[in-house]
Amino acid sequence: MANNRLARTNDDIQRVLSELLRSVKDPRVQQGMISVTRVETTGDLRYAKVWLSVYGMKDEKEFKRGLKSASGWLRRELGSSMSLRYTPELVFELDHSIEYGAHINQLIENLDIRQDEPEETEA
Repeated sequence: MANNRLARTNDDIQRVLSELLRSVKDPRVQQGMISVTRVETTGDLRYAKVWLSVYGMKDEKEFKRGLKSASGWLRRELGSSMSLRYTPELVFELDHSIEYGAHINQLIENLDIRQDEPEETEA
């Protein structure tokens, strides 16, 4: 039962953070399309590891600095929108899955594969 509660809490944190990240005014954070891919919270709800995937990121180092700068505001807003005993401290990790998927898709599209012509049947 505790796992179900923790999974629901992770989903709620993911949903709220995805909305909050759109309203961060720091230009270092607003570099591309940001999506929260996964959230894992510790059992005591003290820490939450948040995986972010950013498509079109210009500078990864500046993005991380912007997230670190905005983490206090994000935590406060998260606490005010969710009713938890403790508001977890947010730890951000970058997930490169969207960029990797786009790269693989581009490689597949650029392959020079000759289409087989259908054989004509003799009548």
